[in-house]
Amino acid sequence: MTGLVIERRGGIAILTIDRPHAANALDAAASHALDAAMTEAETDDGIGAVIVTATGDRAFCAGMDMKEAAKTGAGQGLVADRGFGGITARRRTKPLIAAVNGAAIAGGMEIALACDFIFAADHATFGLSEVKRGLFAFAGGIQRLARELPRATALPMILTGEPLGAARLHALGLVTEVTGADRLMPRTLEVTESMLRHSPAAIRHALALFDASRDMGHDLALHFGAHFDRATLQSADSAEGVAAFAQGRAANFNS
Repeated sequence: MTGLVIERRGGIAILTIDRPHAANALDAAASHALDAAMTEAETDDGIGAVIVTATGDRAFCAGMDMKEAAKTGAGQGLVADRGFGGITARRRTKPLIAAVNGAAIAGGMEIALACDFIFAADHATFGLSEVKRGLFAFAGGIQRLARELPRATALPMILTGEPLGAARLHALGLVTEVTGADRLMPRTLEVTESMLRHSPAAIRHALALFDASRDMGHDLALHFGAHFDRATLQSADSAEGVAAFAQGRAANFNS
């Protein structure tokens, strides 16, 4: 039992953490299974995006399995060079979407923060509870909150370990969209499938440019973007997209 269910829906890989008895916390086996599934999806040309979610409506992921940690030591869910669950420090080229069906706590919140979109059920909560266990969220949680949230909001989450609700984090721009629990996966799939109707190459390049631009000054980011101009404007997908618009039909992208 790896604690992970892998499904494929067209060009979407759906990775479901399946350890509801442990609030979907990741033990070493589940963490490495998630890492392997992410690697397979990244290298599969037929996959355009990945959705990560979990079983049930109680928890998305409660971080590392504390019972396993008590026996074998903390940090068993960390994968070298790719972080917790093989996600939080992973370099990737394809969109990663979180469908947060319940509490995203500690490493679970770090996984969600590493995603490009976060869809959350209206009862979902997010928290970095590591300080309550003599730890701190070094696997991406603190670093990403420092970039995404005001200090007055981020530091109380980090230093008290108390969670915030999905609606609050949506208002702060951290969560993409909040839905009813029954609409969470349908809405996540709807948006992901809509995205994948566009040019795969354009999606990959836009994602890469966005992420690179966050670490650059404005002028350097514009200069970096210019490196995409010739390849983009002269690509087969660009020609198809322009022709489809002119002819009033849906584009058929092949890249």
